Amino acid sequence: MKNTIVITGSSTGIGWALAEYFGKQGHRVFGLSRKLTESPYFECIPTNVTDNDAVKSAVAKILEVENKIDVLINNAGMGMVGAVEDSNQEEILKLFNLNLVGSVQMMSAIMPSMRHQKSGQIINISSIGSEMGLPFRGFYSASKAALDKVTEAMRYEVDQWNVQVCSLHLGDIKTNIADNRIKTNVSTPYQGIFEKVYSLMNAHVDQGNDPQEVAEYIDQLLKKNRWKAHYYFGAFGQKIGVPLKWILPQNIYEHLMKKYNNLK
Repeated sequence: MKNTIVITGSSTGIGWALAEYFGKQGHRVFGLSRKLTESPYFECIPTNVTDNDAVKSAVAKILEVENKIDVLINNAGMGMVGAVEDSNQEEILKLFNLNLVGSVQMMSAIMPSMRHQKSGQIINISSIGSEMGLPFRGFYSASKAALDKVTEAMRYEVDQWNVQVCSLHLGDIKTNIADNRIKTNVSTPYQGIFEKVYSLMNAHVDQGNDPQEVAEYIDQLLKKNRWKAHYYFGAFGQKIGVPLKWILPQNIYEHLMKKYNNLK
């Protein structure tokens, strides 16, 4: 069955790979991104998802062409690196406005259509890092954790209309995410250790899974009859950090995290 699929953050990276992948399969795909992009496999609607009027307008345009929206993949987001102490209000609000508020606005705009048709699937792209406070990525972890909790709450609220919602927690994926991160000014006390962590952070991204693999995973996820609240995709060494947090004593877990993040 061919679906109408809306994907945010579709101009590059994971979003682009998803839009191309599902478009090639014959689905009707609409990519929402601030930058206009062209592809024979999906239609781009320039949209800043932090602008609620723009979001509503984009959804209305889609529904003028298609009488339903089957799938929303909330992929638009950004990273943020730096010490908690050095971060300022403007940077924090900018991050949360995109990673949390933008996704919520997309869901709110699309829900009336899904409620009317009594069906729909919403995937919120999260991070394995939302399950733990990552060093020098504390606010990124927090923004994704906030989205996870909204996702969990929404599952209860929209189940009555047969709308499924889940968080897909990704590990490192080989994209240009480093080019678009918010990078705070790192103060002198943190500079030495930050540079070690930051170098390793970028190396992990360079060694990450290909975005095409994410598309294939989501394809299988969309075929499931019932969803769990959380799914995890990435390298084993990253995914295992989630259950280990609950199994291991806290001091041992933190020791392993320090070692993994080059803090030892």
